[in-house]
Amino acid sequence: MHAQAVHLPAGADVRRSLEDFAHQHNRFGFVLSVVGNMSQACFGCPGRPEPTVLRGELEIITLQGTISPAGVHLHLSFSDADCQVWGGHLKHGSLVLKGADLLVGFVEAAPEATPAVNQSGPRPTTPRLTIAVTDGCPWCTRALQMLRTLAIPVEVVAGEAGVRLPQLYLDGQLIGGYRELTELHASGTLEQLRDG
Repeated sequence: MHAQAVHLPAGADVRRSLEDFAHQHNRFGFVLSVVGNMSQACFGCPGRPEPTVLRGELEIITLQGTISPAGVHLHLSFSDADCQVWGGHLKHGSLVLKGADLLVGFVEAAPEATPAVNQSGPRPTTPRLTIAVTDGCPWCTRALQMLRTLAIPVEVVAGEAGVRLPQLYLDGQLIGGYRELTELHASGTLEQLRDG
């Protein structure tokens, strides 16, 4: 592993800056530490279709997750002027106030997924859930973010043009779209898919 300091100046979008950095350098890694503040935080909460936006002098407490040329998956926590702590999935629109300094750890090659093991043995290699998505579909993006946040194994496939997306399949059977996904989450059924 190689660690590198990254400084984000006032006004920088935290997520976009890290996406651009990973893409420009073609590097895979994860955030080790961060200090700094923001003038605006934009973050997603599980089960909510729209991001939450807070403004003010916001102190960054943690930023953790992965970065790669293909994108980032980061979780943010921060405090407001009343020392109330907020947090969630980092979205575009989280803006640096005075500055932010990060330490990013890079791996030499793209990480390979290893099967998770529970008490009954390894998980099946094929996820039970499949999702069909297209670029630019906001409901597809929200569905994928929910699944990644909940660590639900999923196979992502390209959806057909002109078809209502996303489309979710459980064990090969169509179960619906984003609304049905949120219903599965609310009932607790979705989390059961984490263990195969």
